[in-house]
Amino acid sequence: MTYVVNTHDSWGVVQVGSFSSLDEARTLFSSICDDPWYKSDGTFKGVELVQGSAASASQRLDWFAFR
Repeated sequence: MTYVVNTHDSWGVVQVGSFSSLDEARTLFSSICDDPWYKSDGTFKGVELVQGSAASASQRLDWFAFR
């Protein structure tokens, strides 16, 4: 199983990390959610944690919207 962290910004979607451990992926997800730069930049719309595997479609596990 693979867990991916993506950011969504004015230009599209960027994968910022791919992990085999959900705990590692959640650590990065939380770090980005709390990062002052992402919060104040203004171009970032959100960050998501996605679970994916070769046998099935990706599934969003968590989403955080920057306002």
